[in-house]
Amino acid sequence: MDALTPFLWTISVAIAFGAGLIKGSIGFALPLVMVSGLSTFLDPRLALAGLILPVLLTNGMQVLRAGLAPALEATRHHWRYVLMVVLAILIAGQAVTLIPRQVFYFVLGIPVVILSIVQLAGWVLTIPPARRVAAEWGVGLISGTLGGLVGTWGPTTVLYLMAIETPKARQMVVQGVIYGIGSIALLAAHLASGVLNSQTIWFSVAMLVPAVIGMALGFQISDRMDQARFRKVTLVVLVVAGLNLIRKGFGF
Repeated sequence: MDALTPFLWTISVAIAFGAGLIKGSIGFALPLVMVSGLSTFLDPRLALAGLILPVLLTNGMQVLRAGLAPALEATRHHWRYVLMVVLAILIAGQAVTLIPRQVFYFVLGIPVVILSIVQLAGWVLTIPPARRVAAEWGVGLISGTLGGLVGTWGPTTVLYLMAIETPKARQMVVQGVIYGIGSIALLAAHLASGVLNSQTIWFSVAMLVPAVIGMALGFQISDRMDQARFRKVTLVVLVVAGLNLIRKGFGF
C-alpha cells in the first residue's frame, strides 16, 4: 500500500471504472479486468484484494436489477453449480499465499487468453441434457478454483451457460446470482487467507466508487448499444491483458 503513488492510484481508479463499465454492459469480467490490469503494476495479492469488495457490490447490483423472483428461481435451477463454486472458492482461496508470484501470473494469464480466444472464435460447446448434471459439478469445480486463486470465475461460467443454451435474458440473471453468491465466498476465503486484511481492505474500499459508477453507466450501454460488438471489443482487450500477464510470468 505504501508503494501506491498518486499516479498509480489514478491508474487503479481508471481500471476499476473500466471494469465496472464492461460488467454493466455484458454481465461479467469485472474481476478479470481488474486483476489483469492491477497486477501489471501491483503485487498480484494486492490486486486480488482490491477487487473483492467491488465484485461483491456490483454483483449485488446485477441481482437487484433483475429482480428477486428471477434470482431465486435461478438459484433453485443451478444450485449444484453454485454449491460447487462456493466450496471450491473457499478451499482454493487458502492456497493463494503459497503460490510463487511467477506462477501466479501464469494462473491468471493462461485462462484469460484461452477463454477469450475461444469466445472470439465463435466456438460454442453444447452440453446435451443427459450430461448437464455432471457438467454442473465439473465446471463449477473449475470455476470455483479459478475464483479462489485469481478472483474470477466469470469466463467459465459464461461458456457453461452458453453450452446449455441459456437464453440471453436468463443468462444475465443467472450470472448475477452465481457471481453474487460466489463473491460472498471469495470475501470469506480471503479474510481467512490474509489477502484481505486491515491494510489491503482500504484499497478495496477505494475501488468501490469507480467500479460502481462504471457499472451504472454500463447498464445504460447494455440497454442502448449493440452488446455483441461491445463484447467482442472487450474480449480483444482481455486477450491483450492475458498475454501481458503470461509475459510477466516468463520474466520478460
